[in-house]
Amino acid sequence: MEHTEFTDPGQLTARALWLRSPGHAETRESVLPAPAADEVLVRALCSGVSRGTESLVFRGGVPESQYTAMRAPFQEGDFPGPVKYGYLSVGRVEAGPAELLGRTVFCLHPHQTRYVVPASAVTVVPDGVPAGRAILAGTVETAVNALWDAAPLVGDRIAVVGGGMIGSSVAALLAGFPGVRVQLVDADPARADVARALGVDFALPGEAKDGCDLVVHASATDAGLARSLELLAPEGTVLELSWYGDRRVSLPLGEAFHSRRLVLRASQVGSVSPARRAGRTYADRLALSLGLLADPRFDALITGECRFEELPDVLPRLASGELPGLCHRVLYE
Repeated sequence: MEHTEFTDPGQLTARALWLRSPGHAETRESVLPAPAADEVLVRALCSGVSRGTESLVFRGGVPESQYTAMRAPFQEGDFPGPVKYGYLSVGRVEAGPAELLGRTVFCLHPHQTRYVVPASAVTVVPDGVPAGRAILAGTVETAVNALWDAAPLVGDRIAVVGGGMIGSSVAALLAGFPGVRVQLVDADPARADVARALGVDFALPGEAKDGCDLVVHASATDAGLARSLELLAPEGTVLELSWYGDRRVSLPLGEAFHSRRLVLRASQVGSVSPARRAGRTYADRLALSLGLLADPRFDALITGECRFEELPDVLPRLASGELPGLCHRVLYE
């Protein structure tokens, strides 16, 4: 395999976002190794803040029992901090195998200006997908895995409760299923604009249509999960995508839960859905997700933007909700 060597005579350095301790972010400089024959040097173009998970990590809300399970692929440090965390990065290959040189790629890497990773850790972004939209690949991958788990059928009545990044991605994919009635449900009336851009119906929780065969829950709230159960038809299923970290959840499993034979099922992107595990790899799933991002409707999920240097000041505002919205895009010079 032909390889392009890194020939810059200067020292290879980068700056990365670190969480020094819960609630405190900063950028740090580090020296990178020259890429080996099976590695690539990537210069970041943009990255995305996964608002739910990264806000939880920022607050120090990862329970100790989940420290190992919650590690990102190229994380440095340990929870609760200091830790370098993140997994939605898009950049351009500056050195590496000839077939990757100059290509725009997606990588599950923290927020960092440049990085060296194995060539197998990057996925080429299709020509029809802008780099600024490709940061959603990890989010859409979660939605793909969820729908492999849920296996919706033609004509199903479906609600997606929680119009954040994950819920909106699920709704966008469901909009293409034939004969499906899909409604995005959220307590924030402003999410109606997102639903409209995605081509799906919208409702506030109290106005949502019931009798659902499937409800996908992604609001990360007790009230949202309880409402999801209420919206089900008998023998319906709630697919739970929310992750609550160290927070306990109260749920009404008395009342009609048993008599209506309802199902509450977990879904998590950390492993390929059992429904597709025999024939699909992680790489297959990610490549599929990047291809789906050729659809410009997904631009509605990117609702904020800042420069990398501003991220230590922006992240606390994202975590507190002072800066509302869905995916926040970070730009690199």
